[in-house]
Amino acid sequence: MATLEQKLQEILQGAVEDLGCELWGIECQRAGRFMTVRLFIDKEGGVGVDDCADVSRQVSAILDVEDPITDKYNLEVSSPGLDRPLFTLEQFQRYVGEDIAVHLRIPVLDRRKWQGKLEKIENDMLTLIVDGQEQVLIFGNIQKANVIAKF
Repeated sequence: MATLEQKLQEILQGAVEDLGCELWGIECQRAGRFMTVRLFIDKEGGVGVDDCADVSRQVSAILDVEDPITDKYNLEVSSPGLDRPLFTLEQFQRYVGEDIAVHLRIPVLDRRKWQGKLEKIENDMLTLIVDGQEQVLIFGNIQKANVIAKF
């Protein structure tokens, strides 16, 4: 069964691309009786406020018609930012050689949080260099991940 995020990705991908943006990812978070649906969009040269507004209007109209969310929700559209979240293996591949932070669903070596340099990706296995040691993590066990911004 597909998650809500996957269903929304399928419904909204084309519309976001038609507006000249890439649908980087979707997060759905519940807070009490309300849900926040957060869309991250990106494009060559960066995302501006007008891009977010255009995508928000288009996505709102689609969600009103398709009605895939049964609860009350707030829609947020933004750029992924410097510490961008990573959702797909293809996105992880773009950041090989960079430092990332990973939160796992199931602990590995009694740890759920890992931070290190993304060394390589083979099939669905990510290799991080953590404190000089290789640590292999399964993509399916990753709950959340993001690039660590460098200043």
